[in-house]
Amino acid sequence: MKKIYKNLLFRVFCGIVLGILVGKIAPEWFYRILLTFKGIFGNFLGFAIPLIIMGLVMPSISALGKSAGKMLLVTVAIAYSFTLFSGFSTYFVSDALFPSLLEGQKMDDIGEGILALPYFTVPMPPVMDVMTALLLSFVIGIGLSIREHSVFVEVIKEFGEVVSWLIAKAIIPVLPYYIMSIFAQITFEGKVVAVMGVFFKLIGILFVMHVVLLLLQFAIAGSITKKNPIKALMTMLPAYATALGTQSSAATIPITMRQAIQLGVSERVAGFVIPLCATIHLSGSTMKITACAIALMLMEGMPFDIELFAGFIPMLGIIMIAAPGVPGGAIMASLGILSSMLGFSEVQQGLMIALYVAMDSFGTACNVTGDGAVALIVQKVIKE
Repeated sequence: MKKIYKNLLFRVFCGIVLGILVGKIAPEWFYRILLTFKGIFGNFLGFAIPLIIMGLVMPSISALGKSAGKMLLVTVAIAYSFTLFSGFSTYFVSDALFPSLLEGQKMDDIGEGILALPYFTVPMPPVMDVMTALLLSFVIGIGLSIREHSVFVEVIKEFGEVVSWLIAKAIIPVLPYYIMSIFAQITFEGKVVAVMGVFFKLIGILFVMHVVLLLLQFAIAGSITKKNPIKALMTMLPAYATALGTQSSAATIPITMRQAIQLGVSERVAGFVIPLCATIHLSGSTMKITACAIALMLMEGMPFDIELFAGFIPMLGIIMIAAPGVPGGAIMASLGILSSMLGFSEVQQGLMIALYVAMDSFGTACNVTGDGAVALIVQKVIKE
C-alpha cells in the first residue's frame, strides 16, 4: 500500500477525485483556501519554469556536443525526425477527429469568472521570460560543447542537479494537491463533466495512436533494414511492458538494450543508442502533449492552425531533451512554451499536467519501444 501511495499516477487520481468532491460539498471558506494555495503554487511554477528550462536544456546540449561523431549525429537526426513525425501526424489526426469527438464538450474560459476569490496572493515574478531562458540555454549549451575544457561545465551540471531536485522534491510531491485545487475550482464552476469526458476519450484515443505510431516506426525500420516489422515490434514488447510499470525511460534501459540486441543490433550500437534515446527520443511524449493541447484548445474555442503548431512541435522536441530522466520533467519543461506559444492559462497548464500524468506510462512505453526502431536504422546507416 505504501508503494501504491507513492505512485504519482495514483496520487493524481486521488487529487482529481477529492477535488471533485470538495467542489461539490465543501463550504466556500474552504474553497477559498484551496484557491489561495492554487494561486501561490501557480505563481511558484511560473517562477520555476525558466529555471527548469535552463537546468534541463543547458547540460544536455553541452554534453551532446562534446561526444560529436557520426553515430551521435545519425542517432540524433533519426530520433528527432521520429519525434517531429509523431508531433505533426498527431496534429493532423487530432485536427481531423477531435472536433467531432469533442462536440458538445466545449468550455469557454476555464478559470474565468471565478465564483469566489483567494484570501491573498503572493507575486513571484520569474527572473526572465521563457524565450529568454530558451535562447540563453541554447547559446550557453552550444558554446560549452565546442570547448575542450571549461570550469563552467561543472557549474551547469550542478545547476541541472539542483533543478532536478527542485522538480523531484519541491514540485512533483505538491502536484496532486495543486490538481485537486484545480478540479475543485472546475467543479465549483460546473464544468467538471466536460473535462472528465475529455479525459476518458483522450486516454482511449491516444493509446490507439501510440500503437499505430509504433507500427509505422517499425515499418520504416523494417523497410530500411529488410527485417520483419511485426516480428521486430514483438521482440521489443518486454521493454514496453517494463516501461508501463516503471514509468521511466532511464529505468527501462537494461531491458531495452537486451531486446535491441535480440533484434540483431550490435552491443556497441545498442550500448550507445539506447541510453542516448532514453534522453532524446520523445515520440510518445510529443504525441501526448500535442493531442492534449489541441483538445483543450478546442474545448475552450481557442483558435489554432498548422502555422502555430509548426513552431510549437519542433520547439517541444528540443525543450524536452533530458526531461525523461526527471519524473514529470517532460510536462514541466513544456509548460513554458504552452504558455508563451499557445497562450495557456494557469488552469489550462494544470489540466495538461493531470492529462499527461494520467497517460505517462503509455507515452514512456512508446518512447522506449521506438528506441529499438531507431537502433536498427542507426546500425544500417553506419554499416556496423
